[in-house]
Amino acid sequence: MTATLAALRKRRRVSQLELSLRTGVSQRHLSCIETGRSRAGRETLFALLDALGATLEERNQALLAAGYAPAHAERALDAPEMAPVRAALEQLLHAHGATPALVIDGDYNLVMANVGLARLLTLLGLPGEAMLSQPMNLLRAVFSPGGLRGLCVNEAELCGEMWARASREAEHLPRLRALLDELRPTLQPWAPVETGNLPVLSFRLRAADGRTLSFFSALTSFGTPLDITLASLKVEHLFPADDETRRALAEAGAEPNG
Repeated sequence: MTATLAALRKRRRVSQLELSLRTGVSQRHLSCIETGRSRAGRETLFALLDALGATLEERNQALLAAGYAPAHAERALDAPEMAPVRAALEQLLHAHGATPALVIDGDYNLVMANVGLARLLTLLGLPGEAMLSQPMNLLRAVFSPGGLRGLCVNEAELCGEMWARASREAEHLPRLRALLDELRPTLQPWAPVETGNLPVLSFRLRAADGRTLSFFSALTSFGTPLDITLASLKVEHLFPADDETRRALAEAGAEPNG
């Protein structure tokens, strides 16, 4: 328990005094818990973790370190008991017809995608179906040298916000933090973009035929999830932002084998 709670508090940049004031746990008792001189009760530990905004994975780690059973399951998405989750994701992917949509996990790995995304990739001159049939990490696909960022008209705006969003999430996700560290040396710095942390992002892409395709994306996540896998998932829809983009997607869907 000792390092886990202290490390979590420091990662959140919260002082012992501030955490004490948030929870009603005395600073002296908190210090004893962090140094191992005292053991936090389960309810006290939950209160401390709530105040720190701990992720479900961090909660499990803290509970195990303190000698308690983990509180949250981590089921594989293809597990039989996750069938209702898969059905919900399928419904979300197809809720807007063939509007491009994808599901990513907390490390930005592509989990699911619809036919609309394959059509969009084809419009960009890429082998859409082949790409989506292979394991793909969205951050690698965008930020690696020669990646998808080169097809973006407003590259600085899109990449700056996408990187900033991933960086905020990586504060609590070690694997994501490691991925960003791996990609960072190949990147140019982008100026921060003020979006108010809204889950909507506008961007423009260069199609293979020279047209500019305009989109805005919207993210959906599961509210109050109790499973670690479920908590990490996000559904992203890429909505056409103008008539030309809508026509291009419709034409791609009308083509044979499109």
